[in-house]
Amino acid sequence: MSRLGKKPVAIPQGVKTEFKGNQLRVAGPLGTTSLVIPSKIKLQVAANTLSVEMVEMSREAHMMQGALRGIIQNMMLGVVSGFSKELEMNGLGYKALVEGSKLTLNVGLSHQIFFPIPQGIKIVVEKATKLTVSGIDKALVGEVAAQIRSYRVPEPYLGTGIKYANEHIIRKAGKAAAATGK
Repeated sequence: MSRLGKKPVAIPQGVKTEFKGNQLRVAGPLGTTSLVIPSKIKLQVAANTLSVEMVEMSREAHMMQGALRGIIQNMMLGVVSGFSKELEMNGLGYKALVEGSKLTLNVGLSHQIFFPIPQGIKIVVEKATKLTVSGIDKALVGEVAAQIRSYRVPEPYLGTGIKYANEHIIRKAGKAAAATGK
């Protein structure tokens, strides 16, 4: 049974919530986002809180209650402050450039990689080797950052590749030179 799912979600000041049918809509200073609520779950909106409750007592409803409460909490935080992930590129000739609605990556391949930036995501390139992916949807920000990282995953010998800014790459020692003498 989800203990966290029973806690009400605080609605921040300046955020408007609207629940019609099975659609929850959250609007704030940074934008608007929506979520379809399954039929096994109902929402209770009070003055400054929103509670996630189960319609029926089943295992699926318990799982949905905790998961939906976390998603709704992230929606509330996203429309107020947003989410961001920072990426660093390490390697000879590695660089990134944003041109309109696409990201161009040079990551040591024989060709450039053109990544279309999804709606609701903003990518800022600092210094040509540092990227910041930001938006109001936490899951979409994490997914876009993971897709960009997957083009060149950091390797353990030289440490080259695309990594998260707070990620630590465990380095391995290379082959030792063969001993000479016979």
